[in-house]
Order: sequence, then C-alpha cells, then structure tokens
Amino acid sequence: MGVVQIVTATVAFAYTAVAIGLFVRAGLGMLELIRLGAPDRTRKGDRGTRVKTMLRETLGHTRMLQWTWVGLAHWAVFFGFFLLAPALAQSYFEVINPEWALPIVGHWGPWLLFSEILTVLTGLAILALFGIRMFRQPRTHQVPPQGTASEAGQRRSSSRFEGSRQWMAFYIEATIFTIVLSHMAVRVFKVSLGEAPEWASPVSALFAGGLSGASHDSLLSAITLTAGLDILVSWTFFLMLALIPSMGIGWHRVTAFFNIYFKRNADGAVSLGPAKPMLIDGEPADFETADPETQPFGVATIADFSWKGLLDFSTCTECGRCQSQCPAWNTGKPLSPKKLITDLRDHLYEQAPYLKAASLAAERGGQPDPHEKINIIGSVIDPDVLWACTTCGACVEQCPVDIEHVDTILDLRRNMVMMESDFPEEAQTMLRNLENKGNPWGENPAHRLKWAEPLDFEVPIAEAGGEWEYLYWVGCAGAYDPKAQKTSRAVATLLHDAGVKFAVLGEAETCTGDSARRIGHEFMYQMLAEQNVETLNEVGAVKIVATCPHCLNTIGNEYEDLGGKYEVVHHTELLNDLVNAGKITPVEEHEGKLTYHDPCYLGRHNRIFTPPRELLGSFAEITEMPRTEERSFCCGAGGARMWLEEPIGKRVNRERADEAVATGASTVAVGCPFCSTMLRDGVNDAGREDVEVIDIAQLLARTQEKRAEKAVAAE
Repeated sequence: MGVVQIVTATVAFAYTAVAIGLFVRAGLGMLELIRLGAPDRTRKGDRGTRVKTMLRETLGHTRMLQWTWVGLAHWAVFFGFFLLAPALAQSYFEVINPEWALPIVGHWGPWLLFSEILTVLTGLAILALFGIRMFRQPRTHQVPPQGTASEAGQRRSSSRFEGSRQWMAFYIEATIFTIVLSHMAVRVFKVSLGEAPEWASPVSALFAGGLSGASHDSLLSAITLTAGLDILVSWTFFLMLALIPSMGIGWHRVTAFFNIYFKRNADGAVSLGPAKPMLIDGEPADFETADPETQPFGVATIADFSWKGLLDFSTCTECGRCQSQCPAWNTGKPLSPKKLITDLRDHLYEQAPYLKAASLAAERGGQPDPHEKINIIGSVIDPDVLWACTTCGACVEQCPVDIEHVDTILDLRRNMVMMESDFPEEAQTMLRNLENKGNPWGENPAHRLKWAEPLDFEVPIAEAGGEWEYLYWVGCAGAYDPKAQKTSRAVATLLHDAGVKFAVLGEAETCTGDSARRIGHEFMYQMLAEQNVETLNEVGAVKIVATCPHCLNTIGNEYEDLGGKYEVVHHTELLNDLVNAGKITPVEEHEGKLTYHDPCYLGRHNRIFTPPRELLGSFAEITEMPRTEERSFCCGAGGARMWLEEPIGKRVNRERADEAVATGASTVAVGCPFCSTMLRDGVNDAGREDVEVIDIAQLLARTQEKRAEKAVAAE
C-alpha cells in the first residue's frame, strides 16, 4: 500500500463518514419536520396494493414514460444511479489496493459486461437529459406578452424550466456524468493492465490502446485516484442534500418512493375525480361538531398542511411538466403549479426551526407557541395564484412523483372562503344564489322543468317505485341556460325514441354543489349534497345519466361519502350504447370538418375518452386538436371559474377556441354545458361566428330529424 493509496483511502473514508453522518441527520430532520404536519388518516390501509403501486411507478417509470423519450432517458439514469452502487463499493477496495475488486463478481466477465453496458447507457441518457434541458432553456423560448397581466403573472417563456433552479439540475447532471466517466476510466486502466477482458469491456477497450505506453505503477495510481474521485463526487451529492434540504431535485430520489406509496388512491389512479374532503384532526370534516375557533377550516399557515402536503412539497423535482400543461400558466396568469409547490417548500424549510421549537415546547409542558404564525395567503402565495386555478387536473395528471397540486389549492381556498370570507366579488353572487335558490343563476326553482315544455311528450317525474330505469339528472345549466336546454331536450328525445324508461326530479333537483366545493365553500357543498342525496335515496335512484361532467363527477364520486352510492353515466356513454345496440341509428353523415373537445371533468378526471368519440364516429369524422384526452386543454370554466371574471392574461377559452379553429373545423363538438358556453364565447371572440359549438347529443338528434324528414318526404 503506497503513499497514494494511504492518502486517498484516508481522505475517501473520512469524507464518506462525514457525508453519511450529515445526510442521515438531515434525513431524520426532514422526517421529523414532515411528521409535524396535520394528521391525515385517509392514507392508511391497503399496504400490499400501495407497495405494488410504488414498485410499478418507480421501477416501471409508468408516469415518467408519459413523455416517452425523456422517460426512457430518466429510466436509464434511474437504474444506473442505483445499480451502479456496486461500482462505488468497488472504489473503496481500489483506493486501498488498485488490484482488488468486489468479491465473487469483481472479475466475472458477465458482470463486467453488464456494468459496462449500464455505465455507457447511463452516460448517454444523462447527456440526452442535459441536451433537452439546454434546448428548452427559457431564454431561447421567449413568448410575446399575452393580454394584460401583472409583471409577476406574465410568463416570459414557453419553457417548462422557467422558474426552476437550474443550477441544481446542472449540478446533478454533472455529478452523474462525472461518476460515469470515473467508472469508465477505471475500466480503461484495468483493460490496459490486462485485469479486465476486452470482450467484457468493449467500449473501454477502444480507449485502452492509447495507454499502451503507460507504466504499470502509473496505471495503478490512476485507478486509485480515479476511484477516490468517484467516492468524493458521489458523497458530495449526499452532502449537498444534507446542506440544502429544499433541494427537491436531489431529495426526490429518496422521498418519491414514499410520496407515491402514500398517494390518495392506493391502486395508483391519479388524485383526480373527487375532491379531497376537508380534514379536521385527520378525518373528513363534520360541520355539526366542528369548531372553527379551535379547528382551522382549510389551510392558513404552513403548520396547517397535512404531513402528506409537506411530503409533496419536499418531493418536487422542478421538472415543470405540471407548468407546461397548466391552462393558467399558458395564458399568462400568475399561477404556475410548480412555483406554487416550490414556494410552499421554501417557506416550509424557512419555518422549520420555529415549527420544531413549537413542537418541543408543547411536548415539555404544553407551552404556547411564542412565534408569530405567518398566513400563507398574501405573504407567500398571492391570492390571484389560487383564483387562477381551474382545477382541470393537468398538473396532477403530469406529475411523475404524484404531487397533489389541486388538493393544496382547494385547502387554501377553503380557509380564505370559510374563515376569512375573502373571495372574488363575483363569487358572492353565485354563492348567494346557491344558498337562496339552489342554482348559481339565481333562477326560480319552480322553473326547473321549463326546458321540457317544447317537447311533444311528457317527461315523467321520478317517484319511489316508479317504472323508470334511469334518473336523468338535468343539472342547473340544462334546466336554466337556453343553450344547454337544447341539449336537455335532445337527450330526452333520444332516450324517449329509443325506448329508454327515464324520469327526472323536476323541482326536487337542486345544484350538486360542485362550484361551491371547488371555490372553497365546503359547508355549502355539504348542505346541497346532503339535500340531493336524501332526495335521490327517497326516489330509489340507482342509475343516473347526466349531461354535465361536473354533476357526473360530484354525484358519482363524492356523494358516496354522504351516503349516496349511484351508478352514474354520461349521456354520451348511454347514447353510444344505444347506437351500438341498434336502438338509435344515425343515417346522416355530418357535413364539414368536425373536432371534439375533451371536457376536463369528463376526460382527465373520469377517464371517459372513448364513448364520445365512438358516438361521434358513428356519423362524423373527427379531426383531433393537438391537445387531446389526458392532455386536453381546459375551457376555463372549472374550479368555479365559470362565475369569475378573467382580467389577467389571455382568456383560457380563447386559447382553446383558437386551437379548435386552427384545425379548420366548422363544428366543435362538446359534452359539457360549461365547455359549450366557454368555447362559444371564445369562438365569437375570435371573430369566427361561422364555427358552431354544439353538444354531441344535439348533433345526434339532428341525424334523427333528417331521417324523419326523409321518411315523410318518401311517403
């Protein structure tokens, strides 16, 4: 053991010990901090399913591979990072004696070949990721201003990396590439020494010939020094994590496993569909016993977030996938889902010493927290950030580590609305109408059935024991909005002509509470929902058909928590089944080019993509927009934004309307009354009154009308 080995080994082992000590201390500190979050008992149970989900998403990279090439490159780096650990272990042997190797496999040809291939693939993959990041730099993808926006709200580029801490990503990429180079260099030296067969080191052998003039001792010293470099670079990465606990792009290699394990749905489904219930003491809120004086409604301070929320913040990699898909960010609003999470994370670690001190004081004798609590809204997150969200779920859909952005926004909104009465002025009218009239338009509840008056048949009212199979949930839009009323009549006519026995609630129907819940008024939502559940259970509803995806989502996914379990289908699903069964026969082809807009709450939230397309395909050819299905772009109405003004940036509905018009379609087919209103306004704003926005049911009804006209003419 020469001087080079003695010095290198001493430095390597000492550095390793320090890095491990600091990293473990930082990890335990992070765990302690996350456990200070509010309880959330909805994440327990289904351990076996959760483990399977975690392994599938991590080892299979199922979420990362939504972006194929980036996902494949990350997959190679993922396995390289963990499976090349034996190479790091071997470095400890080599700093002591460069001729030593791992026991058993150290000189085994198949292992040497496998590790060589894996090292090369990791190096190529990290170069690919570096290239992608360089190509998508914000400064090279600047965008012109979009409408009127604040300086803080206006996006400056179309890059998903805008707002990310780039130096951290470049540091990690450089670290991994340096480790790859050190492993390859050691292999080159060993091939030159004849210690590794060339067939098991095909790439290294290409470079080994250039060292033919090097002496045996110099090659041994080079192995030791390079192995020492490998150890120092590898453990510097962990040292950096210890020193920067908010370095999510590094920490996610540890926390992502737990964040995925504890995701809302154990089976791996994204955290969309039903809204996360408001929690009090870790359980869904019971407003009959809840005390707002001692139990906060929603989230006001960082300590109010659940431990899962704090884990979310600590896991964000700043990859920007959420940001790239967000309709608010893409139209110049101040909301970036990525920045929302990273701002909360930075605030969390700024407040960490105070949170831990308060916890310690409470443990030692129930002493009150001496530190002033910082209200997040206004000091950390601007209110406009929260009100810009349409709850479309694109951010949650795209996040590779299962961060639940929408749940975080709803929790913050709940505190603003119920505790502070702080919400946009326009929302006050909507909430007052819901409370007094049972619908957001403020229309007379006695007029719930006026939409059916022009029909030439009577629409039956649902009664317990009645002879009907489906309860047709008309919804507030279908009952009161003149355009949506046409859809209601089309659906009723099609069901009637197909022989489907259905009934409606009429005046007994009231708003599902979707807009109230998603604007943050959980109490009003529960009040409306409980009334509807009682009514539905009284009439014995089992199967429900709805034209509004928001009603479908609320009744089908959220009412079960309140004692209402129903089989809810969208009208396009039922109509498609009737067409497939031959009970409805579309015989007329649609004239002109047609495109279809996926409503967020039908598609992304409830995974209903195929039935509307199959139904349209029975009488029309669809020209798809660039952003469809899971990546469909929002119309701008979700999250109660249907009732709010949009003064900042480009209007979301105009952005989607421009995309629809760009397909050359003369007809935009929709399956949601909110989408219909928003896209119609967007098309008109674009000066394209020649483009028709219409519900699929109305298009299908037209084919039946034309067939009837032809039959009459033939007689």
